[in-house]
Amino acid sequence: MTRRDLLALTPALLTGAAAPKPNIVFILADDLGYGNLGCYGARQIKTPNIDRLAAEGMRFTDAYAGSTVCAPSRCALMTGFHTGHCRTRGNKYPDLPLRPQDLTVTELLKRGAGYRTGLFGKWSLGNLGTTGHPTRKGFDEWFGFFNQNHAHTYYPEALVDNDTIHMLPANMGTPHDYAPDVILERGLAFLAKPDPRPLFAKFSFTIPHANNELGRDTGNGMEVPSAAPYEAEKWPAPDRNFAAMVTRLDTAVGRIVEALVKAGKADNTLIIFTSDNGPHREGGHDPDFFDDNGPLRGIKRDLYEGGIRVPMIARWPGRVKAGSQTDLRVAFWDFLPTACALAGIATPPGLDGISFLPTLTGAAGQRRHEYLYWEFHERRFAQAVRMGQWKGVRPNAGEPLELYDLKSDIGETRNVAVAHPDVAARLERILATARRESPDWPTGAPSARSGSR
Repeated sequence: MTRRDLLALTPALLTGAAAPKPNIVFILADDLGYGNLGCYGARQIKTPNIDRLAAEGMRFTDAYAGSTVCAPSRCALMTGFHTGHCRTRGNKYPDLPLRPQDLTVTELLKRGAGYRTGLFGKWSLGNLGTTGHPTRKGFDEWFGFFNQNHAHTYYPEALVDNDTIHMLPANMGTPHDYAPDVILERGLAFLAKPDPRPLFAKFSFTIPHANNELGRDTGNGMEVPSAAPYEAEKWPAPDRNFAAMVTRLDTAVGRIVEALVKAGKADNTLIIFTSDNGPHREGGHDPDFFDDNGPLRGIKRDLYEGGIRVPMIARWPGRVKAGSQTDLRVAFWDFLPTACALAGIATPPGLDGISFLPTLTGAAGQRRHEYLYWEFHERRFAQAVRMGQWKGVRPNAGEPLELYDLKSDIGETRNVAVAHPDVAARLERILATARRESPDWPTGAPSARSGSR
């Protein structure tokens, strides 16, 4: 089946039914850790709206990001390929654009199932004028940052509005318009439009990513209009601001749910909330202060669990059981086939992802991954694989494989490779065969102009 054939498929051909297709709202936090939400054990940071999502839906305990940094994680999410196969395998500047042949979930939903589509926030997969720009990858409406570096700025002088520049004159002196707030309002307007078509909306927040440049200049890059509701806490300023950012994100999630309810769309909308990778140590913030990674080892840029295992919540009233929990191992590359299954359209062949719709709805027939694979090309070539209870990590090319039994050691504190040579050998074979070479990401060498984005 060719790309053109896939995009031409109609819902009627695939489902033979006229049932309304569900709306899909995907909410992506930036650098939010596994332990930063109340429903995942956070004690000091308040996240009542996200906790309510979990109470009204399904909480995933073994969900994984596409990568341990922004751009490759988003690439895996949008294309259904893990980082051994997808276009982007590390951060680069300028953003490495998706190519015309890199088919996205948005293109499939729009052209194959009649969805109207919107993206609000951070993209990371193609600057204005490139083949990877959102309006060339299936989004009807796009409002957000120019590129990854621009997304560090919480008070920019301009944003991108589809294919044009949207000026923020109030930020051309004393900062006034907080970009996440401006972007949220645009996304809420998209949800409120009286359009009979099903919608796919991706809210790609930059919270709680640090303004790295501000952090280097001032020691506090956790940029937020106020530290509310934590002004009185005797915490270091960057950590107080970090907490305020997370709670501000939580408020935004509440407003998204409220907008869906007001528009009469909440009951037929699947909301997925998650984070693009593990927590950061940037902008003066100490990830140990709030125990951002919970029981896990590692943070952003690590392929240990703390760098890639993320909170994930799914809410769909009447379809996803309220208060449920699953230990199904899912990863970002599973979203595309899940969205296709929701929309009743064919999933392209040869992807790494598997639909987790049966788990969401409690249906039989859930397929499971034999393994999950990651590689990372920023300052080094690192690899990781999870197979059942086992986790293999090679922090750098040429180093011995580390093996961990996550069933008894979720914190990856004991390397048991010597005690289980058969398992280590099997994971070594996966590391060697689960990928293909890419001219943009040569193995064994640092990626070109990689950085801390």
